[in-house]
Formats: sequence, C-alpha cells, structure tokens
Amino acid sequence: MRFACLGSGSRGNAFLVECGDTTLMIDCGLSLKTTLERMARLGKTADSLSAILLTHEHHDHVKGVGLLARRFGLAVWMTAGTFRQCAERAGALPRVELFSPHGAFEIDDVMVTPFPVPHDASEPSQFVLSNGAVRLGILTDTGSSTPHIEDALQGCDGLIVECNHDRDMLLSGPYPEPLKTRIAGAYGHLDNVAAAELLARVDPGNLQHIVAAHLSGANNTPALARIALSEAVGCTPDWIQVADQEDGLAWCALSSNWV
Repeated sequence: MRFACLGSGSRGNAFLVECGDTTLMIDCGLSLKTTLERMARLGKTADSLSAILLTHEHHDHVKGVGLLARRFGLAVWMTAGTFRQCAERAGALPRVELFSPHGAFEIDDVMVTPFPVPHDASEPSQFVLSNGAVRLGILTDTGSSTPHIEDALQGCDGLIVECNHDRDMLLSGPYPEPLKTRIAGAYGHLDNVAAAELLARVDPGNLQHIVAAHLSGANNTPALARIALSEAVGCTPDWIQVADQEDGLAWCALSSNWV
C-alpha cells in the first residue's frame, strides 16, 4: 500500500491511496484541472481511480467531485448526511454509495473502516484503510479528539493527522473573532498541541510515516507542526512529513516487512 497527497489546506484537499489494482481518492477539494495536473505529477491518471471517498461536505473537500466523477464515471462513497448537504453543490453523480460511519466496507482491494468525528458538518467521518497487512489512518478535520478516534487509530502503520493551527498564531492573527471561535472550538479544527496530545495516546510502534495535514497558511507553519508531533513520539522534527497546499506529498509506501 502507498499513499500521496494532491494538496492539503483550506484551499483544497485530496489524497490518493493505492493498493494493488485499487486507487482511491480521499476527498476532491481541488478544481478538476488542478486535480488532473497533480495526479499526473504523481504518475497517475483519473482513469486509474477506482472510487472517491468523501469525509464531509465542506467546499475544500468536495469542490471538484462532481466534475471528476461525471467525466470518469466514478462512484462516490459518503455518509447519508454528507450526501444531503453536498448533493446540490456536486450536481448529479453517476453512482453514489452510502455508508454508515460505524461500519467497515470494502472497495476492491481496500478495507475501509470509517469513524465519526466532532466537526461542524453533517455526519462527517474519517478513515482507516487497510489491505489486511498494513493500516493507514486519515484524520484531517476534527475539532477535538475522542476515545473512539484514538481507538480507531491504534496500530496504524501510517498516520495523516490534522495540524490546522498554532493556537497563539490563531488568537493573535487577522481572522475575525467568530471565525477564530469556530476554528478553535470542539467542532472546528485540531491545533498543533491537540494533535500532539492525540498522537501521544496512539501506540507509535508500527508507525512508518506520520504526516501533518490541513495546515492553515495564516495560522501555522510546517516547523511548528513538526516540532509538536515529533515531541509526542520522540523522533526528530525532520522525520515528520507535511502535506502541503501547493506541493502535496509524494508517494509514501507502507510495508508489512518494516522494522
């Protein structure tokens, strides 16, 4: 199994997960043109996609899903709550598959285990994806951690975790007060310290890759996110990877033989 990122941040999010002949896109928050260009940068075409998985209906996660799904005849998997909220925004989709955030399901070679998260969306979920040998956890939009989230992420071989903001930068920054309150709230986005505290409660023994994602361009820096997460697991900051808004993240492989 391997994974990559087309871009992550408030201006659009999309990840790729490849396992055998199966390639899934997790969220599609970039324009169609940008999505295709960045897939090509990773050596992939949209024809190779098996399906699209949506975490929730916010614009930075669904902006391009309608155009991409219609052009390439792709199934889009989402919760019923997400579907109700994004149906008008995405337009008619060639195939919609609804799932419960409390039950696992398979898409070809990949077992998908969704889990609910506290975020200001309608029935949002995040995912653990597995091929039976390795597990990748994705947690990009949650205002706070929960015991259920931490249980779901135990034993992962790779982990993508939201580090949206540095709290001091957010509070002293230019955003209007209502937006600051929303971002910092229990249903907003994880700050660096909260992400590190979550990571410290997840057994790091299997982790081959830790990726900081969904960083705010105005209220965080890659250096601050790396320091926070590295201190939580006792590694050097340069071992923590960052999914960038413009450059995304190159392919990262997960091996069952990793030591």
